[in-house]
Amino acid sequence: MKLRFFTMLIVASVMSCAQETPKVKHVKMKPAKDLKNVKVSNAEDPICHMKTAEFLKDTAVYENKIYGFCSDHCKSEFKKNPAKYVKK
Repeated sequence: MKLRFFTMLIVASVMSCAQETPKVKHVKMKPAKDLKNVKVSNAEDPICHMKTAEFLKDTAVYENKIYGFCSDHCKSEFKKNPAKYVKK
């Protein structure tokens, strides 16, 4: 009985560790404004590293530079601690 319990516990532990959740949840959204001609200072999203030229959905200004983001989630993460994500 104990062996069966421990076997089930180990199997459950292994299966739960094998499932990774994505760090960023992307939701398809239409941008609030037209961002086709916006020039941003970053080639990729500093949070999830998607190319901003292809997936630009939102922008934020930090130290007089415009940074592009693929989603509102990435922008809000950046705004929490922008110095952490800005390459100097």
